Order: sequence, then C-alpha cells, then structure tokens
Amino acid sequence: MRQVVQAAGGGEVRVVETPIPSIEATEVLVETTATIVSAGTERAVTTLARSGLLAKARARPDLVRRVAEKARADGIGEAVRSVRDRLASELPLGYSGAGRAVRVGDAVEGIRPGDLVATGGAGWANHAEFQAVPGLLCARVPAGVPDADAAFATIAAIALHGLRLAEVGPGAKVVVVGLGLIGQLASRIALASGCDVAGVDLADLPLQTAAATGVRALRESGEATTAAVRQWSRRRGADAVLICAAGRSGDPVMRATEFARDRAQLVVVGDVPLGLARAPFYEKELVLRFARSYGPGRYERGYEEWGVDYPAGQVRWTEGRNQEAVLDLLAAGRLSVADLVTHAFPLERAAEVYDLVATRREPYLAIRFDYPRRTGPVEDAEAADDGPPAESTTSTEYSLAGKARQVGYPRPVARGAGSPGRRGDRIGWIGAGNFSGSVLLPAFRAAGFDRFTSVASASGRSARAFADRHGFQGAAAGVEELLDDDDIDVVVIATPHSTHARLAAAALERGRHVWCEKPLALDLAELEMVERAADVGGGVLMVGLNRRFSPAVVAARRRLAERDGPLSLIYRVAAGPVPADHWYGDRLEGGRLLGEVCHFIDTCVALAGSRVETATAVPGRGGEVLLAEDLAVTMRHVDGTLSTVAYSSARPRACRKELVEALAGRSHLRIDDFRELVIDGVSEWKGAQDKGHRAAVGAFLRMCRGGATDVTAELIASSRATLAAAASLGTGLPQPTGLPRSAAAVAVEPTGIDLAGARRAGTEQVGRPAVPAARRVGADSMPPEGQASPALREEGERAEAPGGPGALGALGVSAVRRAPERQDRDGTATP
Repeated sequence: MRQVVQAAGGGEVRVVETPIPSIEATEVLVETTATIVSAGTERAVTTLARSGLLAKARARPDLVRRVAEKARADGIGEAVRSVRDRLASELPLGYSGAGRAVRVGDAVEGIRPGDLVATGGAGWANHAEFQAVPGLLCARVPAGVPDADAAFATIAAIALHGLRLAEVGPGAKVVVVGLGLIGQLASRIALASGCDVAGVDLADLPLQTAAATGVRALRESGEATTAAVRQWSRRRGADAVLICAAGRSGDPVMRATEFARDRAQLVVVGDVPLGLARAPFYEKELVLRFARSYGPGRYERGYEEWGVDYPAGQVRWTEGRNQEAVLDLLAAGRLSVADLVTHAFPLERAAEVYDLVATRREPYLAIRFDYPRRTGPVEDAEAADDGPPAESTTSTEYSLAGKARQVGYPRPVARGAGSPGRRGDRIGWIGAGNFSGSVLLPAFRAAGFDRFTSVASASGRSARAFADRHGFQGAAAGVEELLDDDDIDVVVIATPHSTHARLAAAALERGRHVWCEKPLALDLAELEMVERAADVGGGVLMVGLNRRFSPAVVAARRRLAERDGPLSLIYRVAAGPVPADHWYGDRLEGGRLLGEVCHFIDTCVALAGSRVETATAVPGRGGEVLLAEDLAVTMRHVDGTLSTVAYSSARPRACRKELVEALAGRSHLRIDDFRELVIDGVSEWKGAQDKGHRAAVGAFLRMCRGGATDVTAELIASSRATLAAAASLGTGLPQPTGLPRSAAAVAVEPTGIDLAGARRAGTEQVGRPAVPAARRVGADSMPPEGQASPALREEGERAEAPGGPGALGALGVSAVRRAPERQDRDGTATP
C-alpha cells in the first residue's frame, strides 16, 4: 500500500510503499476512501522535522532530558546512536479519514466488515491506503453521508469538544477567534446548537466562508472589532470565546479577554503559547480551559489501545461519541462540510499538498486526499498465499461492494525433523523498534551476521523504513509471510513481551534458529510451549539475557569457579522511574520483574555457576504486586549460594545503575555497572560499559553453525527462576523451580500468583488499569494458554481449538502488538 510520511530528520514529504498493517483484537483494518489534511497540526509536524537539532531541542525539551538521562545511564555513544536512529525514522501524517472496514478485531463491537466508518487518531488514521485503527476511534457512518464528508468527523470532533467545554446552549453568544478549518467547523456546530456566533479573522477567504453560513464575520482591527462584538452581544460581551487560532504569541488569548463578558468561558483549541497578563482574567473572573483534542479518552491507553470504553452514564461524550455526534449532524443536514474543501488531490501528489500548506501560496481551508476505489476483493497481508494449497480454515471477508466471500487461510504446518540441518544465517527480523535499530542490529552485524533478508512489524510502514535504513532485502507483508519464507534460517524476535513465546514457538516449530529478546515467556504454560517447539523443530534457541556474556561477568566467572563453597551475591539495581503510561504498567506485558529483573536473575545464575532451587520475591508497598516497581528477589541455588536482587525505581544522580557484589570465603568481588571488575581491591578489568550484547550474539552465531556450547538449557532455567519469583510476589513464600515440567506447573503457580490468570484479570482487580481478556489478540478464537500447533501435540494429549490453527493461530489477528507512533513501546528489551 502507499502512505504519506515525513522523515523525522528532515527532507521532503514522500509517498512510500509499505506492507498493509496488521491489527489487534481491538482494532479495525480500514481501506481508506478519503482523508482530510489538518493543515495547522501537520504543518507543525513537518516544520519541526525539517528544523535543525537546536530548534528541535528548543521545541521538545522533554526529549532533551530523556537523551541526557540515557547518556548518563548508558554512555554518550549509546545516546548518540539512539538519537540518530530516531532521526532516521519516518513520521506518518494525518489523523482524520473515512473508509470501508476490511477486517474487524474480535473485541470490536458495532462494526462489521463492509461498513463505512469514520476514523481518527494520530499514528492510526493516517494518509494511507489502509489504516489499522482502534475500534473506539472508528464510528459507523449513517446512511446518506458521503465518504468525503465523513472524513471530517475527527477534525470536527475537536471543534465539538471545545464547544462542549464552553458550556453554552441555545441563545448563547459565542466568539470564534481564528476561522481556519477548525474555527469554521466550531462556528457551524455552534450555529447548529442554537448559538449566535461571531468569527474573527484577518483573511478574506475564511471571513467570506463563515459569513455565508450565518456567522457574524469580523475582520480583526483592534478596538473597532472589540466594539463590534460588544454591540453584537447587547453590550454584555461574549458568553464564551473559542480560540481556534495558531501562532507564536499569546495575543489571540489576550484578545479573547476583551471579547468576553464577566465570568465567561475561554477555551483554547488551537496551538498558541501563553504569555498572559493577570489583570483581565482577575477583573472579569474569567475561566480559561484547554481542549484536549477530540475529547475524553484521548491519550489514555486503556481507552485507545485496549478498547476499554467509558460508561455513558459517567462520561457521556468520549472522543468516539463526539465522532458519532458529528456524523449525526451531517446525516440530519444540520452540519455541512463539502463547501470547506478548497483543494482535492490524489495521494501521489502529497508533496504538492505539503508545499501548499508550508508556503500558503494560495488560500485554502480543507485539503482532501482521494483514494482509488478497488473493484475486486481486498486482499490483505494475512489472506495472501502464493504457495501450494494448504489445509485451511474458513473466514468471512467483504469486498468494497459489500458482498461476503469465503477466504481460505493457510494452516501452518511444522517442517519437522527435516529442518535441524540448517546451517545458514539468513535473518528474518520481527520488530522494528528503537532498541532493534540502535542496539541489537549493530550487535548482530559486529558478531558476523551479514545476510539480512526480511523484516516484519505491525505497522508495515515501520518495517519498510527499518528495512531501507538497515539494509534488509525487503519488508514482509506480515509475520506469517516471514516465518514461512524458506530463504530465512534465523528469526530475531524484538517485539512486545506478550508476543515473545508464541512467536518463538511458531519459528522454532518451523525449524528456524531463534533469537528471542527477554523475557522468553510470561508464564509456565508459555515457557513449556516454547520448549516443546524447540524439541520438535530442532533449531537453536537463544534468549537475549546478554549480561552473562559481558567481559566483567566472564572474567568474574573464571575466578569464582576456583572457590571451594557457595557464594553470597547481592545485585543492586537503580532502574529509575518510568512514565505513568509506560508499557511496563500494562499487565499483559508482565511488569518490571518479568520484563527486566530477569536480566539480573540470569546474571546471578551465571556468576554462581549453579541453577536456582527456590526464589522468593517481596514487592514494595503500594500498587499492584504483579506490576511492582520496587522489589527484592532472594534465591537459593542448588550449590547453596544465596543471591539477592534489590531492584529500585529510584535513580539518584550520583548512583550508577547496576552494582554486583559477591563474597566467596575471604574474597570479595565487585562489578561496577559493567565498566569495571574489582577483585580483592584490585581492578581486574576496566573499560567502556559493555553489557555483553555483541558477545551474546557471537555465541548465538557459533551455536547456529554448530561450533559453540548450547546455553539454551541454562537460559530456560533462568526463565523458570524468574517465573518462580513472580509467582512468589503475592505471598512472599519461596517457590521451587527445579522440578520436572508437569510438577513445576503444579507446585509453583497455585501456591503463589497465578501469572496467566493475573495477567488476564478484569477491571475488578485493584491497581493499575486492568486489561480485559479480550485485549489478547484474537482472544475469542485463541487456543488455550500454552497450546501449540498440531506438530507439537503428543498423541491424544489435546484437541484442536476452534479457530486456532497452530502456533500462528494462537497469535490471533496479528503476531505483533501495535502502538501509536507517539509511544516508545517498540524497544522492548532493556539494554
């Protein structure tokens, strides 16, 4: 498909070819028929992207602070690489459109394939031929509303939300400052609500267009305009003023105070800075409010990403319901938008569109992208199948003509025992986040991998950009295509944590060698599924627990191997806080213990040279225990070693992130943030911080070629220790790890936290926002936890789950979790 993007590092707006995006259970795949350019917002994006580093720093001081924190924690080199990777990324443009639903996630209500829907959301409803949009940001279009009009729904919802915040009703006097596209829409919605509206602007086209709809159009001319507003409002002043202008000064807000009556509502809808004088606000006791985009739910992950709607009795007008209200106004003929379109272009002329937006060489209001209508059935990445016929399940899909058709989806079949002979190193890469590009991929190149075949990600656009930027031969149309590609020997998994086990099992089942970023699994059922897949497929499995391969740990292990008795190990971690909306707070991603503390548990295992027998974890006070941000893990190893990981979300400035101390007899060993190893007061190794990424990948390459010791069993043992620690969080009681698989499943979880159950818990659980079970991709058609494909089943052990075709069926609609572009969730591993 084609999509409009702007390089974050500058350059012109481009139209690029990308794979069609995959969807989650809470999303809808939409074939776009029209999108509207939001000139003010999109001009700001392109202008910032084309500016220099200093201008970017001034505009986004929050990102500067994050870079500084990364430099302090991981070194200047890592921070520079991270910034370069960010600047090489591409920004999708657009957030308001309409189209036909092609595929609907299992958890989406009220929308069916073939429906015409209005779509919204930056990073979702882009200027692209296909969009993957959260179901709560899709609104069914009533009969009689054209696609081109429905595409205004999200932009108009911004204006409607601003009007709601103004708390006005029929007969109210409303002034709109700035008659651009959103100002025009705000004026028309206010008129439709029975308000009297005056609009203020400087340009002829906006004033003429507003006047034609019944707005009292006033050219801004200082005191004369203020006097006109007072006369129009019966000398009282406006009941509400909506500031829909954008600019570099706070003048529009200060002018609004002159138009307003005593105790009036001032609502800032546009992007204006605040340089306010106190006196007019104090003297009139004015209320100043800011409209947050389309309404309640905006920027809230539970609503937008996870599909958790707000009860109408508590929050009547969410962003989705505002979209619906706009569509109802259009259907009733109380709102018209067609005359606002001054320019319409096909997608391939996007460069002209943004040149017009940037230069303003001619007047415009709304600019629309039109998309060609397909005459045949819509084939997306998951439905494509160029190979020989395969056993199929049946699914219903709709063409744009609205006729149902039956589509056969190939059922994956494991390649079985013929695959273990693979000796190639052609790589298929799943996940195109910042960590992949800045840390993991350079480690693979440095280790000797040089055949990068294909990359897949959820958005498609990021996969293509990643492939171009890092020298892959191409981007796959989806995870299934990548896994079934016979030209791929090695699969690298760097995706959100909740996808790791199923992706790893699907790749191993096909005989691929697998590098899976930590954690390998989030509960015992997932871990056992991966183990069975590895047994069947015969490929090498490596988990990205890299610290055991660092120079400091390797040197320390040599010395500790000479000891006579057990160790006492203390591993202190000052991890630092994460933002409130960070994906560590997503229960289905496992929290910080499963997602990061696994690194430190494995390092303790490596230093001790002995597996963990029991693990005990105690969380700090407050919050949900599974998502604990401060905790201590104590482990007893088989050889009697006692190790403790003290993990804190604090990050004092004078404190390095990680410190490891070991006591063995009369010897004392210290690893200082992987920069120095000190034994009995003598520095045995010192250098730039090295956490072992390249050495770990080098070991993996040798394992793939059959020339190195297989450490898979050790890494799986560390994974079991981590799961035991997580199971202990609820009770603080020791949990065993070293039992046989079936016994471990019985002995560990029921006596502590039921990890799988806790991650699926509903909203009744206290703590961070809970995630409904349906948030799991394809939850309704998913096989039970831990169930893999037919090739992995032992005779008579389990039956096929309806709609769950093998390990890929367990992945549901999409194998890779999507996230809005503003989020930093793609880099799932801790460097």
